[in-house]
Amino acid sequence: MNKAFATTLVALASALSTAAHAQSSVTLYGTLDTGLDYISNQKTANGGKSNWLMESGNVSTDRWGLRGNEDLGGGLSAVFDLENGFNVDSGKLNNGGDLFGRQAWVGIASKQWGTVTLGRQYDFLVDFVAPLSATGSGFGGNIADHPFDNDNLNNDLRMNNALKFRSATYGGLTFGGAYAFSNAAGGFSDNNAYSLGAQWAGGPFNLALAYLQINQPGGVNQPANAGGAVSSSDGDAVFTGARQRVLGAAGRYTFGAATLGLVFTRTMLNDPHQITQGGAYSTLNGNLLTFNNYELNARYAITPAISLGGSYTFTDGHFSTGGQSYAPKWNQFMLQADYALSRRTDLYLEGTYQHVSGANGVAVLGNASIYSLAASSSDRQAVVAVGVRHKF
Repeated sequence: MNKAFATTLVALASALSTAAHAQSSVTLYGTLDTGLDYISNQKTANGGKSNWLMESGNVSTDRWGLRGNEDLGGGLSAVFDLENGFNVDSGKLNNGGDLFGRQAWVGIASKQWGTVTLGRQYDFLVDFVAPLSATGSGFGGNIADHPFDNDNLNNDLRMNNALKFRSATYGGLTFGGAYAFSNAAGGFSDNNAYSLGAQWAGGPFNLALAYLQINQPGGVNQPANAGGAVSSSDGDAVFTGARQRVLGAAGRYTFGAATLGLVFTRTMLNDPHQITQGGAYSTLNGNLLTFNNYELNARYAITPAISLGGSYTFTDGHFSTGGQSYAPKWNQFMLQADYALSRRTDLYLEGTYQHVSGANGVAVLGNASIYSLAASSSDRQAVVAVGVRHKF
């Protein structure tokens, strides 16, 4: 064989191999976060006790996932994401033991129009509003969540059986809508859900607006459909009841090395049955339960590696049952110092303090409760966490 011809064949084969690889990719990713926590008060059979413990996921919930993309040509791609949640301290699965309990979806993406996906997915409060908050995908993470994660900014809730569209970005504007099927024969609205949202980013400003509605969240009403759009069989539903509606709006302004954010969310639950506290459901039967959450957050990068951040959240609640009405209120403060050892690994020191008033003996509402840690025996609870987080 001619030497020049052979060299050309080798070069062509190499180019084709590179092109084929570029057209399709699968990425392994994940986050490991664990630390030591001091909790001022946790309810026990003998009253309230302070506690020292190792806690997985103080800031970011531990996860690993597979994310894929295949170029189909013409600006189209096939995309998927499978994401598992687990506890790094014990190795156990989270999300009720679901293999891909955080996310599991597949779809088609268009560079011009946007992405359509089907499967287990997040709503637009998580996609658009939460990144502007301190909690959830914000810098403060899990132990900065609003009481009971009532507005899902901490992304404890996912939608099963969801058809979702997220647009491409046009002049800084991105929008979308999602519908999650109940999958129940003869029960179209028995645990179904839908969500709408939009965000805009321009210069130093970021703005977001989103809405989520779930009919019979958790599916415990008769006929029961606990595994519908928002499942209570794996503990994913934050509340169970007749109808849950959440409206959220947020804005953030960046100036130099600092950011300042404002968040408002309103959550309404008709005919409440259960509420999650300390990682388990507690009974709370009534006519109406509402939360108005007002959050102010700020963060400042002292150096590229060192940042300080904090938030204050005031939550104004209302609970009515049997002709009686209660007005619980939560005041919550969070402070955080973070030191990046590298692009992927950081150390954090974070503290959260919560005080509840006005519950008038309704224990599940009156006992302070931060994230999924065991609730306090009183109206106050403080958590201080020091930990390490690694992303891959």
